This record gives sequence, structure tokens and C-alpha cells, in this order.
Amino acid sequence: MTSPEISGNAKIATPAAGPAPLPLSDAVQEALAITKRGVDELLIESEFAQKLARSEQSGTPLRIKLGLDPTAPDLHLGHTVVLNKLRQLQDLGHQVIFLIGDFTSMIGDPSGRNATRPPLTREQIEANATTYFKQASLVLDPARTEIRYNSEWCDALGARGMIQLASRYTVARMMERDDFTKRYKSGTPISVHEFLYPLMQGYDSVALKSDLELGGTDQKFNLLVGRELQKDYGQEPQCILTMPLLEGLDGVEKMSKSKNNYIGITEPANTMFGKLMSISDVMMWKYYELLSFRSLQDLAALKAEVEGGRNPRDAKVALAQEIVARFHSQQAAEDALADFVNRSKGGIPDDVPEVAIAGAPLGLPQLLRQTALCASSSEAMRMIDQGGVRIDGTVVSDKALQVQAGTFVLQVGKRKFARVTLTA
Repeated sequence: MTSPEISGNAKIATPAAGPAPLPLSDAVQEALAITKRGVDELLIESEFAQKLARSEQSGTPLRIKLGLDPTAPDLHLGHTVVLNKLRQLQDLGHQVIFLIGDFTSMIGDPSGRNATRPPLTREQIEANATTYFKQASLVLDPARTEIRYNSEWCDALGARGMIQLASRYTVARMMERDDFTKRYKSGTPISVHEFLYPLMQGYDSVALKSDLELGGTDQKFNLLVGRELQKDYGQEPQCILTMPLLEGLDGVEKMSKSKNNYIGITEPANTMFGKLMSISDVMMWKYYELLSFRSLQDLAALKAEVEGGRNPRDAKVALAQEIVARFHSQQAAEDALADFVNRSKGGIPDDVPEVAIAGAPLGLPQLLRQTALCASSSEAMRMIDQGGVRIDGTVVSDKALQVQAGTFVLQVGKRKFARVTLTA
């Protein structure tokens, strides 16, 4: 196809130039460095740098969003990875929005799932949501945090609005999600309502006029949907920041209460300290990077000391004390260290729960089950076989032992204790 002739007087139109990029001040570059610490991805970094520069120039804080579905009643250290980043951005002067997904919880987030997630009931959601902000406030400054619930705008959409929203995204685009593709190819069912989840999460960004949205690496697709929907609604698209997923105590699976590899942020100080001391020396450094507030220079120096021969246990103790002090107090951290040292020497901790049980004499496996130190008789038998059961500090290996009436300390493994009063 040939171009039409242009007369001598005609002018060739040139694309209108956008506004010149703002220079990045030292303060903006420092804020960008703080933002990038420990992140997996910041998309698109140049756009976010310009958002920071405009914010500095105008004095208008950026609107930074984190959404969490209240799928469980408590938060754990895995959740605080992204909460810590939100707090850093809050301390830089930006408006953070802690969004509780009370509406999206009823759909169920399919991210990383190989099966349809059972939706929660309204009662379950409300019960869980009551603790979320209180616990998040152990990391965030509640006085400077905007708390929102996405039922505010999602309920108002109604059936017509939901259909209109669904028309803005194609099935082909949805199938770009890795987990959807894998399930489709393997013949694993995908319910239609699961396609609504990323749309609803994306619509949250439209409703809140978000400048930056945070999430774990498993949320990247959903965060990108929000960016595209904002363009559709005539808004400047948000940037997205993904944080690595923190492995749990097993060092393999991501931290999760359902996998029982978690450290809850409201657990007793001694329990939290003991769990942190149980992580591997290798995993300790990732915990430092994602959970510690120490400077990168301090961490580099500490790592060099360990590589130079310092006992890695010293570094792990420092990490455990920092985390315990954050969620409890400095005194609680000191006491937890003393308790841990006492336990390591075979001593009994101070905070042993007391349990009263009748029925003496009682078989040892049954006693372990009734005190909830073991979940089942088979687990109790296994722990006895492994030499993991003690009564008043003495290992008990007789699975047929009939425990007589009295008061004694029953121990399973390194961290489970109960002061038992057994009566006839």
C-alpha cells in the first residue's frame, strides 16, 4: 500500500510528546531503594519512580494497597513479609490501605490451587476479619492506616455490574494464568466463579484508585488484572510489587497454618522463640532478609562473621529475639532466651499449661492423647518409640506403662509440655 501524496503546504502530524520525566531527587532515590529491599519484582520501576517524584513535588501521598482475605482467624510471620513492606512505605509518608477481602473470601482465591477452594460462609469471614486488623496493627501504625472492606463496592455492583465487569476480560486472558492452564490440561475442574476472583481483586484497585498494590509472588496475575482494569476505567495504572513467599519451619512449603509449619504472631513468646530457633542455618538468612528491620549493611557484616567462623546459633538467637521483641517486648525476648537455654539443658519451662485428668491408672498413649500432647494414639506410640516422651525429665519407652495418680510434668518432643494432675 503506497502513501498518499502530500501537498507542498501540508504538515506532517507528529505524536504529541508526553510530559518530560521528573528528575529523581536524593530523597526519591532513597525511597526507591527502601521500596526495593527484599522484593521479588517491582513493575514498572520507572513508572513507580515517577509516581514518587510527583508525590514529592505535589506533597500528595501515594495510595498503596494490600488486600488480604480473612481465610483463617490468625496472621503468621509469612503474612508479615508484605506487611513489613507496607509499614516501610507508610513510614515514607504514603497512605496505606489495608483491604479486608470480605467479599472476595466468599469466592475463594484460586491462586496456586490445584482444586476449587471451598468458599467461606459470611459468619466465618466476619469472625476471622475481627482479628485481622488488630493483628496487622502489630506491624502497621493503625492511626495512619485506612482500613476498608471490599464488600463496600462489590455488593453494590449487583448482577448487572458483575456482568459488565466480566465483559472487560477474555477467557483467553484468564487462561494465561499458569494454575488455570495446568488444571485445564489435566482435566481438573475449574468453576466459572473462579474467573471472577482476579476481576474482583482488580476492581478493588479501581475503587480505591490505587497507585501501588502489594502481594506475594503467587498474586502477580491478579495484580496485573488490576492494572489493566484501571486503564479500562480511565485511571493511571497502578504499579505492582511482589514479595517472596516465606517458607515455613519445614524449609520447603510456604508458611501456612494448614501445613502446620507456621509461626503465629500472637503465639506465646517462648513458643515463637523456640520455633525460630528450629529453622535451618541456611533458611535463617532468608528470614533475616524478609523479616528483620536491621540494615542491609548490618546483615552483610553478620553473615561475614558467621562465614568467618562465628557460631550461626548466635545469629539465630539475635533474629529470634528481634522478632519476639517486636510482637511482645524486649523483656519477653530476654525471658524467652533464658527459657530456651533452660530447655536445651533438659530443664522444664516456666509457662507449662496445667491439665487435670481423672481415670488413674491410665495407659501412657491414652494419657498423651487426653492431654492433647499427641493428636492420636498412633502418634503417641510413635513418639514413645522414638524416645520423645518424658515424665519429670526421664525418658519413658514402655508403651504399655500404666501411669499412676499424682502430679508430674509430661513432655513430648522438645517444645510440648503439660503439668498433669492425674486422679483416680
